[in-house]
Order: sequence, then C-alpha cells, then structure tokens
Amino acid sequence: MDEVEEPIRLAFSLHAPEDSLRSELMPVNERYPLADVLAECRRYFALRRRKVFVEYVMLAGVNDRVEQARRLAELLDRRVFKVNLIPYNPTGAFDGSSRRAIDAFKAVLDRAGIPATVRLTRGRDIEAACGQLAASRAAA
Repeated sequence: MDEVEEPIRLAFSLHAPEDSLRSELMPVNERYPLADVLAECRRYFALRRRKVFVEYVMLAGVNDRVEQARRLAELLDRRVFKVNLIPYNPTGAFDGSSRRAIDAFKAVLDRAGIPATVRLTRGRDIEAACGQLAASRAAA
C-alpha cells in the first residue's frame, strides 16, 4: 500500500461492528481482526489523505440494530471513513433489513457525523442484483 502512486480508493467489507459477529459473517476476520484492519485503514488515510469506504450489508435482525450503529459510530473517525449501507438482496441465507431499519441505522451515523449513504439497489426484480446471481448459480 505504501508504494502505490495511483489515486485509488480503499474500501473494505465490515458488516459488523464487533469481532464476534464479523467472524460469523466473514471468517476472514479470524485472520484479520477488526482492530488490525481499522489500524491499516487509518494508516492508509494518513499516507494518502483519501477517505476509506466501509461496505456494510444490512441484514435483518443480524447487524441492523441501532445499538450496532452506535458501536460502529464509536469505531469510525468521520474524517477517515465513509460508510456505504448496502440493502441486502435476498438469496435465502438472510433477510434484508427493512427500509425503516436502514433509515434508523443511518440516522445514528448521521448524528455522529459519520458520512453515510444508502446504496441504490438495481436488478432485484429480475434476481440480478449484487449477490443474487452467485446465489442462483450455487443453487443450480
């Protein structure tokens, strides 16, 4: 990362503000715990002065509670990070968060001054949205 000269944007998949849940959702967390990843993101920002994008897929009843949004806001520095809240496209493994839950989660981040956007979903109606194509291939 230190030697890269291109103006790249760094993004990482977070999906949970605590290691235990993140490890359930993303086993790679065992090898790269949240504290280590966040430290590297801060180092990247210090070197490049470019915000780091946090990708956060919203899963109903799993990672979309207001308490989790508060914990996420505590973890992230508003100068360093920008959060992309991603509505989950149903694949059978989880249910996607309701619009109400996503809005409540985003409101916590907004109040904390953490830049956050809700990603638009496209292709859901024809099962071609993010994650849906891979799930349909796995089921075939």
